[in-house]
Amino acid sequence: MSTGPGATSAPGPNTPDSPTTVTATAQSAKSSTFSSLRIRNYRLFASGAIVSNTGTWMSRITQDWLVLSLTGSSAAVGITTALQFLPMLLFGLYGGVIADRYPKRRMLFFTQGALGLCGLALAVLTLSGQVQVWHVYLIAFLLGMVTVVDNPTRQTFVSEMVGPDQVRNAVSLNSANFHSARLIGPAVAGVLISTVGSGWAFLINGLAFLAPITGLLLMRTKELHKVERVPRGKGQLREGLHYVASRPELIWPIVLIGFVGTFGFNFPIWLTAFADEVYHAGAGTYGFLNTLMAVGSVAGALLTARRGSVRLRILVGAALLFGVLEIAAALSPSYWLFALLMIPTGMAALTVNTTANASVQMATDPAMRGRVMSLFMMVFVGGTPLGAPIVGWITDTFGARIGFAFGGLISLLAAATVGLILARVGGLRLSVGWDHGHPRVRFVPREEKPERELATVA
Repeated sequence: MSTGPGATSAPGPNTPDSPTTVTATAQSAKSSTFSSLRIRNYRLFASGAIVSNTGTWMSRITQDWLVLSLTGSSAAVGITTALQFLPMLLFGLYGGVIADRYPKRRMLFFTQGALGLCGLALAVLTLSGQVQVWHVYLIAFLLGMVTVVDNPTRQTFVSEMVGPDQVRNAVSLNSANFHSARLIGPAVAGVLISTVGSGWAFLINGLAFLAPITGLLLMRTKELHKVERVPRGKGQLREGLHYVASRPELIWPIVLIGFVGTFGFNFPIWLTAFADEVYHAGAGTYGFLNTLMAVGSVAGALLTARRGSVRLRILVGAALLFGVLEIAAALSPSYWLFALLMIPTGMAALTVNTTANASVQMATDPAMRGRVMSLFMMVFVGGTPLGAPIVGWITDTFGARIGFAFGGLISLLAAATVGLILARVGGLRLSVGWDHGHPRVRFVPREEKPERELATVA
């Protein structure tokens, strides 16, 4: 356990003899939507992040469109996405060990700088007219290697900035920050691609990383909530895996986010295919569809930030809705209906991501948080190298609509299965009946109270 400020109120591991809950005591009351921004260090972090996130979204949209332009293949876009997330699949757990072992603020200086250099390298290649698809593949893989360390370090550094009482709020605001940038980045990228070329979008992305580095430099280190670093030792990966496997409030949200992330979050593949093949439009339409998804994502993040607790039933419900919305969008007969469905789809996707992230962080011992979050991120984004090529092949072979519907169906089935498992572990049963002439489906406690409850499902 941490010996630093806020350690006594930090969420610790749940024991088998007590009810497990992700709702922190300090979060029992409804909090202000922007309460984390009262903390100076977090304000600096968020300010730098909005700049770099805007550049990142510009780069993502430009990279996808560049690969499609060079190859004419949705599968090639899937390969690029897969290469960017392959390192997380291969080395993600080691990134968590590093995040637990070394000072997080110092590590972020190196990782954010390296991400900026990758952006500048791609800018030079594109602006010089020498870019080839293998260049994009290589830089995507290098970005993934840096992200292996950057992701768990950045995720767990949030708790050091805001303390345990504000973790849920800060995680939600981080998502709002990221997707607010998505409102600007794709639109700007579409304009730049159409007018001056892709290289300028990559250049802006590379320079944008100066903002978070400046924010880290200006932080007051004495105000950070120190967490005791884990010394070098044997068996730390195994210890982290055993820790997660023994706790249903950790393992099942991670399993669910793995399926959704692997098969349901392949929007670069689907939206490029819909813009190019279904609606016969250009990069501007692709950017517009991403912007509409961002509108929903920001709304979902702000609603999540207002909640005073995190319950796993919200996670399961949001994942079910997400799958249904993807299938509905895939079958939509008109462009404008498809475009409008991107808003609730973005909202549901963000709710799934944020709720899973916050619930896992708040249920984890701070000394284990780096390893647990690295497993979370490894499963969430590390599954992309497996899912993206499959989804890309289905999209190329059977069309954009079938590919999109496939991702939604997998997400829907995963949410239903995990929901039933969590209900069983939590001592609940499915109740189907009628209430004032209307069908009613809900989970209710079993007649006999089980020895072990999963209170967060209720």
